[in-house]
Amino acid sequence: MTQDQIILFTLFGAVFVFLLWGRWRYDLVAFTALMLGVVLGVVPTKDAFSGFGHPATLIVALVLVVSAGLVRSGAVFLITRTLVDSARSLGSHIALMGAIGGVLSAFMNNVAALALLMPVDIQTARKAGRAPGLSLMPLSFATILGGMVTLIGTPPNIIIASIREDALGAPFKMFDFAPVGGVTAIAGLAFVALIGWRLIPQSGNQTNSGNPMDDYADYIAELTVPEKSKLIGQRVGELYEVAEKNDVAILGLVRDGKRRYGTAQNTVLAAGDALVIEATPEALDEFRAALSLDFADQKRQEHLRADGAGLTVIEVVVTDQSRINGKTSQSIGLAWRQQSVLMGISRQGKPVRNQVRKTVVQTGDILLLLVPQDRASDVTEWLGCLPLAERGLAVTEDKKVWLAIALFAGAVIGASLGLIYLPVALGLVVVAFVLTKIIPISEIYTHIEWPVVVLLGSMIPLGAALETSGGTELIAGSLIGITEGLPAWAILTVLMVVTMTLSDVLNNTATTIVAAPVGIQMAQSLGVSADPFLMAVAVAASCAFLTPIGHKNNTLILGPGGYGFGDYWRMGLPLEILVVAASIPAILVFWPL
Repeated sequence: MTQDQIILFTLFGAVFVFLLWGRWRYDLVAFTALMLGVVLGVVPTKDAFSGFGHPATLIVALVLVVSAGLVRSGAVFLITRTLVDSARSLGSHIALMGAIGGVLSAFMNNVAALALLMPVDIQTARKAGRAPGLSLMPLSFATILGGMVTLIGTPPNIIIASIREDALGAPFKMFDFAPVGGVTAIAGLAFVALIGWRLIPQSGNQTNSGNPMDDYADYIAELTVPEKSKLIGQRVGELYEVAEKNDVAILGLVRDGKRRYGTAQNTVLAAGDALVIEATPEALDEFRAALSLDFADQKRQEHLRADGAGLTVIEVVVTDQSRINGKTSQSIGLAWRQQSVLMGISRQGKPVRNQVRKTVVQTGDILLLLVPQDRASDVTEWLGCLPLAERGLAVTEDKKVWLAIALFAGAVIGASLGLIYLPVALGLVVVAFVLTKIIPISEIYTHIEWPVVVLLGSMIPLGAALETSGGTELIAGSLIGITEGLPAWAILTVLMVVTMTLSDVLNNTATTIVAAPVGIQMAQSLGVSADPFLMAVAVAASCAFLTPIGHKNNTLILGPGGYGFGDYWRMGLPLEILVVAASIPAILVFWPL
């Protein structure tokens, strides 16, 4: 080995050790290795930061923003509120949620798809009276499987496409992964839905999803029937089915400032009526989006929309010194002075049931406020209240759902047909989302997972240096030596198993950056096409099912599902074996050597 190879192998070895140790975050580890590589002369200074402008890094960042826009527009609520039902059996629920998760993760980042569906799954589990852990692991695995089907579904596919472009002159297209990824995903989803969930140990499911705010989660709020609403002329009782599906309780009706006591279920709705709702902030927003209700009456709605900004939901705690303490939101002019609306009050863990905006607020009350984007801190300071920890609450722009879907679909079709470069297509979608206020401009950067960007930006130059120095050729030669005399399918299997094993204990992004060039070198040494080897790496790097650290989706469900570190392999090991068994024949058929 040359001196450069020794230094690079040492750096990669150190990165892997520190990632396994977990003491320092992966982005710091990777960036430190990059800086050392530059100082030691194995990474050219001019290429030190080339990874941050690499197409793979840009696509990952843009996909996260686009995913957030699809959520904010209500596109995903449109699917979940139509299909999810807590009355279904556990097996049917897992099959349906797995299918939804698989499809969504094919067209949006699979981490974002899980983050979106996880609250839906947990709420459904609670309504059905079962532990969330029985369905969260199948959902996580389903979103991982679905991400393999398209270029933008998972970071390994994006990286593989970029490496192919650098090495062979052309990247993989949007749906080039679909034949192999689709076959593998369908086989995996069938296993998860029919058999896999039964292998989850019961001991890991006894812990409910813990949220310190659960005791304070429900609020009483009022949602107004707007002019020209489709609800006008319907009876309140006709809304109960939609309310139950969205985990919302309709308590009554306010008309002309007077509360109709009881459920008022036979009352015919009119424009300007306010439905009195008990719900969590998330369920409240989903119910509002489902029925196209307003947060306030026409006058307050005009105050809210006056500056044209987006809206956000915040929670604050009232203190002795708060401006609103001992007063109502109307008396202090919250709507016209701060363009904000008091949506709900939680008092000592119980929702206040009187008319919310006419209720005298007390010390210790938790207020649910609808405020203009970028003014949350100003409104909180003006009220003299204390902000609660951010819970990721957002207001769905439900009137723009079809616009968001059309913009995204246009980008996908254009990129798939080769009419426009994918990063440019996604960039145009982000610009359109901002201009149409689907996503407030202040939120763009908050949706980008910067540690992943730093990891990618740091590892790409190191991976390029390893390839330039001949390091990947050395690794490929070793693997070819081990598999000498074996048929092609056996060589692909060895590459998949090695890659999959690394991905189970390391970040799948780092694994892909190392394994993809090795696959290309193996193909060149054997004198065959590199594409089947790249497909093998793409599938293997994505399928990390044995541990909670192999994939971020597995980490996300660890706490809410009440799992232990050793619970994943019980369903994950047979699933990984199935993935290899299904994908190898598919690769040889669709991407022949």
